Amino acid sequence: MINDTPACGCGAVLEEGRFICRKCRARERWVRRQVARRRTSQRRGQVRRPANRPYGTAEAGVIWT
Repeated sequence: MINDTPACGCGAVLEEGRFICRKCRARERWVRRQVARRRTSQRRGQVRRPANRPYGTAEAGVIWT
């Protein structure tokens, strides 16, 4: 007798209406988060400044004494 229940790519049996198992879905979420984390870590090397503020005091025309 052959088992006709659908299986995930990893071999896990799927619940009704699912295309991917919980483990593979969690792995995909983790990969997406890691990609986003790498993307933000690359941006950390750039100059960060507060929003709506000029880059330096010279551009603002303010002299701090």
